[in-house]
Amino acid sequence: MCVIVTKRTNSLQDRNLMRDYSVLLAATKQASILTATGQGIEVEEPKAWAGCWNEKIVDLVRLSMAEEDAVSILLTGRSESGFTDLINRMVVAKGLDFDMVCLKPRVSPSGKLFANTLAYKQALLQDIVHTYREADELRMYEDRPKHTKAFRDFFEDLNRDLSSQNAARSPINAEVIQVTEQDGNMDPVSEVAQVQAMINSHNAAIIAGTAPPHATPYCIKRSVFFTGYLLSAPDIDRLKSLIKLPASVPESEIKHLANNILITPRPAPRSILDKVGGMGAKVRWRVTGVGSDKNRIWAARVQPVDPKVRIYTENATPYVVLATRREAKPIEASYIHHWQSVPEHQALEFETVVGERVLLRIEEEIAGEDQYEASFPARRQARMHPREDDFPPLGSARPKAQMRSNPQPYVQNNSWAGKAGGGGGGGIGFAAQRGGGGRGSGGGGRGGGGGQQRGYRGGGRGNTGGGRGGGRGGRGAYRSLDDNVGEGGYGSASGMQY
Repeated sequence: MCVIVTKRTNSLQDRNLMRDYSVLLAATKQASILTATGQGIEVEEPKAWAGCWNEKIVDLVRLSMAEEDAVSILLTGRSESGFTDLINRMVVAKGLDFDMVCLKPRVSPSGKLFANTLAYKQALLQDIVHTYREADELRMYEDRPKHTKAFRDFFEDLNRDLSSQNAARSPINAEVIQVTEQDGNMDPVSEVAQVQAMINSHNAAIIAGTAPPHATPYCIKRSVFFTGYLLSAPDIDRLKSLIKLPASVPESEIKHLANNILITPRPAPRSILDKVGGMGAKVRWRVTGVGSDKNRIWAARVQPVDPKVRIYTENATPYVVLATRREAKPIEASYIHHWQSVPEHQALEFETVVGERVLLRIEEEIAGEDQYEASFPARRQARMHPREDDFPPLGSARPKAQMRSNPQPYVQNNSWAGKAGGGGGGGIGFAAQRGGGGRGSGGGGRGGGGGQQRGYRGGGRGNTGGGRGGGRGGRGAYRSLDDNVGEGGYGSASGMQY
């Protein structure tokens, strides 16, 4: 969200001097996602979405509201059709009163399409600068570094044009201030539900024949990296304090973990789940020692606070991997044989919950694919992502797309609509009938030239596999999840991690 506050000098008769352009809270291109942020609109609206606002910017807005010679403008790149009602409800709940609420229309007042959000904002700002011709100062607050630079370049170019003879107005003193970006997290269950609703809507469009000709159906698939006793975020931070790095090990080479006590590096069978009390079972632990191996890995030895509680782990000693060097793997903690007892103040106690570390992937839906097959990412669909050390909560920061500056030409005598209405949608998913030549064919369909079996997957199990990035190639080409743990936690793939 962006806010512009305009203020005029005492000598002006109109409210002309733009003062602040501020980021209030992060939005998304899907109104349903923003509606579900936090605990959902039913819970968040009565408390005015507490914790989601940049309160320093809110204070600036309130100061401008109190000044009679200031104009406040809220500017966002979200669409008029989808977000107007929701954003107005947020503003009202927070008790803010803007002179203008500007959302992105389908086209400009002159009928031009916008290449991107940045182009829309620059076109609107240009209109405002030319509308308030007596204004001599403008300040903007922006949270995206690339947009900050783009706006600075934009005003530099604009003022260069305004410095020419016969310009419509004099140059304006514009300052664009970088604001620290704020991230917000959704409840993982709510986020998955929202993503599933989008997939359902997409698949329903294919069934109805309204989707593009080559659209393919999608579904959510899951890969289980490991089953373990999982720690909460506050306890993870507490255990990280036990790490004592030698001076020869720079902090930049360390990956902090401290997120679980391993039960098994795979989905746990029913026999093991019965031993640990099933999914969701809680166990309280105490740290009894710390150890390291070759300055590559650091771990904390633990034991249940209640000696009678039944536990299970495939490691000889229950431990929490605290951190590793960049090239090390968590499994190397099994090489630690000498543990140093901890003093009483470091004998931390914490509670765990039996659960799985799961990666959810959005991939093409394939008829007849079983759960085992679906647990392996399709190589041709996998994207390279920066690895995260501790499978962060959903909604954390993601790489930003490249933005292009392409402002629309200024068109006089056109107005911008503020405070209009919007809507939403939904749908149902389906199983896609998309095989590839059948089991007895020579590959065919999705697989292509992969032998006499399982043509739709891309080749026989014992061969190298075809299609879908080479298939799994049978057991000979199988890669354990532990093969990837050196890059942060257990496993590596693209998708939603938590």
